[in-house]
Amino acid sequence: QVQLVESGGGLVQPGASLRLSCEASGFTFSNYAMSWYRQGLKNEREWVARVWPSGDTSDYLASVKGRFTISRDNDKNMVYLQMDVLKPEDTAVYYCSTGVIWGQGTQVTVSS
Repeated sequence: QVQLVESGGGLVQPGASLRLSCEASGFTFSNYAMSWYRQGLKNEREWVARVWPSGDTSDYLASVKGRFTISRDNDKNMVYLQMDVLKPEDTAVYYCSTGVIWGQGTQVTVSS
């Protein structure tokens, strides 16, 4: 069964950190670039970060660059998003995706 399962979301205060995880199964994970997207209540889904298959290259949305770090472990079929210095505007449901395969999302809420 092809699937992506995210975890690690939660409620945190501004300035805090969270690490999201995404476990892939049912496809050859190491062949795919992996991305994180997010969707807030009032926003369309937006791309956040991408890591290429080897894990050596990554790209970021301008507003998260320097605060978020995407990484992957091809041996474990996992992709991660380390989120530091979180801001209220980071509040959203976060999804991992190949661009075709999507997870169910994990909620991140940043609020004091």
